Amino acid sequence: MSKLIIAEKPSVAKSIASALGASSRADGFYEGNGLLVSWCVGHLVSPMDAGGYDERFKKWRYDDLPILPESFRYVLAPGKEDAFENLRALMDRPDVDTIVNACDAGREGELIFRLVYQMADCHKPILRLWISSMEDSAIREGFSDLRPGADYEALYQSALCRQKADWLVGINATRLFSVLYHRTLNVGRVQTPTLAMLAERDAKITLFHKEKYHLLRLMLDGAEAVSEKFTDPAEAEQAAAMCKGVTVTCTSVTKEQKKEQPPKLYDLTTLQREANRLFGYTAKQTLDYAQSLYEKKLLTYPRTDSRYLTSDMAETASCVIHLAAKLPPFDGCSNFFPLVEAMISDKDVSDHHAIIPTMEIEKADIKALPLGERNLFLLVCCKLLCASAEPYMYEAVTATFNCCGHSFTAKGKRVLAEGWREIDRIFRVFLKEKPADGDGDTLPDFTEGQIFDGAEVAVTEHFTQPPKPYTEDTLLSAMENAGKDDIPDEAERKGLGTPATRAAIIEKLVAAGFVERKGKSLIPTKAGINLVTVLPEPLTSPMLTAEWEQKLTEIAKGGADPDTFMDGIRTMVQEIVSTYSCISEDGKKLFVPEKEVIGTCPRCGQPVYEGKKNFACSDRSCGFVLWKNDRFWTSRKKELTKKMAADLLKKGRTNVKGMWSEKKQTTYDAAVILNDTGGKYINFKLEFPKRKVGADGRK
Repeated sequence: MSKLIIAEKPSVAKSIASALGASSRADGFYEGNGLLVSWCVGHLVSPMDAGGYDERFKKWRYDDLPILPESFRYVLAPGKEDAFENLRALMDRPDVDTIVNACDAGREGELIFRLVYQMADCHKPILRLWISSMEDSAIREGFSDLRPGADYEALYQSALCRQKADWLVGINATRLFSVLYHRTLNVGRVQTPTLAMLAERDAKITLFHKEKYHLLRLMLDGAEAVSEKFTDPAEAEQAAAMCKGVTVTCTSVTKEQKKEQPPKLYDLTTLQREANRLFGYTAKQTLDYAQSLYEKKLLTYPRTDSRYLTSDMAETASCVIHLAAKLPPFDGCSNFFPLVEAMISDKDVSDHHAIIPTMEIEKADIKALPLGERNLFLLVCCKLLCASAEPYMYEAVTATFNCCGHSFTAKGKRVLAEGWREIDRIFRVFLKEKPADGDGDTLPDFTEGQIFDGAEVAVTEHFTQPPKPYTEDTLLSAMENAGKDDIPDEAERKGLGTPATRAAIIEKLVAAGFVERKGKSLIPTKAGINLVTVLPEPLTSPMLTAEWEQKLTEIAKGGADPDTFMDGIRTMVQEIVSTYSCISEDGKKLFVPEKEVIGTCPRCGQPVYEGKKNFACSDRSCGFVLWKNDRFWTSRKKELTKKMAADLLKKGRTNVKGMWSEKKQTTYDAAVILNDTGGKYINFKLEFPKRKVGADGRK
């Protein structure tokens, strides 16, 4: 008899088949050593759209809401029917007695497999392959310790609740507010609170009023001491005049030895954040690069929320650290003696340990990797080396001075042991980046009571700064920590979404036109701000959605009831639909697209706007219209573009190349002249370029 192993992607299936000796390739699977290995190609089975439950749901109407199916139905994902039929045929084979779920070891991987298994109406026993690395040794070790599928029933129920909650909230809220505001408004259980955070930050920036302040700066033996803030410029100038050329006294010198422990290893969110800071990668790009490196067996499983390793990994981690230390630029680190113990914490690892390189690093050609993957791989190596290095130790020095009753402070530090920061510095020099933060200036050896004569003093002007727009780095952090202060004593996972889903949430907001990227910044659009404004608090509150994610985690651990969770979602959806049945006239105008001014009407001087079919004067009584499908343009196989219309309105003419002559059956170039006689239709004239006269007088 044979075991059928089902992976999530073809590349993963290939690695599993190779590691387990299923070396014979067939159509849609590998075979050998008593095993069949096939794959899902992501989600093969999806929840049925609302229209599949009832014909009337195919149209969006308020009277049909809320849509709350008693039992959810599922359909095959379009275009993936052949992949599903391949798996069903393999599951039905009489020689297959066991199905091994080898989809990604997490909530979504469990869901992908279970839905396919159920759609195929399979009842054969399930075993679970749960691994965090695609190395051959890790695959073989995991396969020798297959667990009963029933052990992951709670994880599946959590995934199912997540999917159903997203469907119920998404379908009902999207239809409700789209019908009310006459525009498709995508509302999501997680993406809408994320949008709300972006809108709130944007409002703080918009409403910010900068305030001016001044500082006095004393130069003392090459060091700079700074005063407290002066809000009154006259007061600052007066203080500077008093201090000019006057004796300065050092009133105190404090020295404190400080220690910065090595950073923790990466989970997915911290990897995405740092890749955004250093390389400008989006969260999705980082996840894609990490997934590719995982499938190439160079990184461990990326969709993790842990920053520690388990105790049984200590020996492997030590080997990987020494291999990583041989890679340029880390081979320049001096006196490196790794400490693995600080990275080990069994209680802080749930499904997957932190992201680290694998033993394949020894055989891999890192330089041959695509740039994005290479940068990310070296970043993970850097973090591994830093995490296993000695602490960074320094002496912080603070000196205070008195001049005419005004207090000045100078700060500096003296490095005692560079520790892990040496590795970080070497990597940033390699990347041509500045160090993470400056070491600060080394202060002269000031002593208490020391006197300085005739110190130089200067007044500098400053302004308070508004909050900064969110970047993917800071937004991921905000999503991860959403609701943390409101549910302090809950289990360890809090926030909006999961490390695996946050990148997709950001991309959905951008694709829907609610958020736009400006450099590294994520800025809500007018439509995004309006959407947050009109939605009820349950749909925009990060705290509430964080609580939902918390409950999903509890369900996955068997500590909460799935039915109770879903009852709460249904009740909330019913309340939202019943509460929001109509909107004001002003509300209807919120999502009316703004018209772009193309130019000034030559008849009345009012703005001319672009419509779907024309460029028309904003004053309807004027009657000036340039039609895009005017016979003048269509007969010449041309379309009146925005630029051409703008030229006609501003200059009265526009140059057009490649116009078609029906008479001569050829193309020609000419200037089109606006010839408006004030009638219903606008006329145009053609002006041809003058031919050059040759030396012999011929044209």
